[in-house]
Amino acid sequence: MDIASIIGVVMGIVFMLLGIITSGGIGSVGNFLDAPSALVTFGGALMAVLASRSLPEFTGGLKCYTRIFKVTSDDTKSVIKQIIDLSNTARKEGLLALEEAAGNLDDAFMKKGVMLIVDGTEPELVKSILEAEIDAMAERHKANYSVFEDIAAQGPAWGMIGTLLGLVNMLNDMSDASKIGPSMATALITTLYGSIMANWFCFPASGKLKARSNAEYMSKSIVIEGLLSIQAGENPRVTEEKLKSFLSPVDRAAYESETGTGSAGGGEE
Repeated sequence: MDIASIIGVVMGIVFMLLGIITSGGIGSVGNFLDAPSALVTFGGALMAVLASRSLPEFTGGLKCYTRIFKVTSDDTKSVIKQIIDLSNTARKEGLLALEEAAGNLDDAFMKKGVMLIVDGTEPELVKSILEAEIDAMAERHKANYSVFEDIAAQGPAWGMIGTLLGLVNMLNDMSDASKIGPSMATALITTLYGSIMANWFCFPASGKLKARSNAEYMSKSIVIEGLLSIQAGENPRVTEEKLKSFLSPVDRAAYESETGTGSAGGGEE
């Protein structure tokens, strides 16, 4: 489980409740619960986004919310190590030896690239095929996290719509001055609900899903670059230095520490 997502989501609502309770007492929590306001804000925002998409796209995007609580297995350093191992194998035994090595790969994308190389596919075609796959992957991911971006945009807007509805009802009946304050408070709840929907639920989800999509895209880009280097017959040391450029300084230092290589080391002649 992704502890950052769990802490962020849980503690967000905890701090909000603590703020309500410490300012108005535990009984004041009920002041912030209003079913009609929830229907207007949540229902309106969700239906507006649904209207802009197909039902499978909408439901598929919502289902992705649970993914922010799962730890991903993407490890760029491990990907580079696998590429260098393949590079050393190809340098020692030739490209055809990669067919046997591909059988030990768990990464379906890397395995596909290796088999294209073994089959003698032209480098430009290998690059085109693999890049088309990761571009399609990025579009699928975008379709999912953009659902939350759109809901985040609609939430405050529908909260304001709910507030305006409440104000219309209040202004139509001002005969009892004692009801004006409670009516105004109820009208403002929809704005609160819209802000909560956007900032507690949607923006964190879209941000986490987008970051993971970018990380996966980079990981697969490293695979493409590495496999093309192998196909071109480049020295494993050169390939390693090229792939290390994708790493941040911290990750690069960790990689060099794990592999015992430095800026001048790594790979096999």
